[in-house]
Amino acid sequence: MSQRRRSPDVTPPKEVQRAQAHRERHRIHAELQEVADLVSAGLDPDDCHEPGAAWKPVSHKDPEVAREKLAKSARPKRHWKLKMWKRRSATRQAKAEALRLTDL
Repeated sequence: MSQRRRSPDVTPPKEVQRAQAHRERHRIHAELQEVADLVSAGLDPDDCHEPGAAWKPVSHKDPEVAREKLAKSARPKRHWKLKMWKRRSATRQAKAEALRLTDL
């Protein structure tokens, strides 16, 4: 259960894909509207930067950036899964048992 949707091969659900496509279409539409406003204000169309579907700003939701970050910072092991932690716990339990036996 904890590994669900962590693989890059798994495609997101249809609702998520539709929402992402809608956001992208809306963003491009807004950018094109800005270009149209600039052209109607008198700017030469050749001087405008026209966005397209391939034009995307780098964001924190970029999957390539996320994969690179994950590769750079490998998650350290959980401390309670290390032998050092288990030895420390065993020692602590042994001391507590010895203290209980001496108190009786």
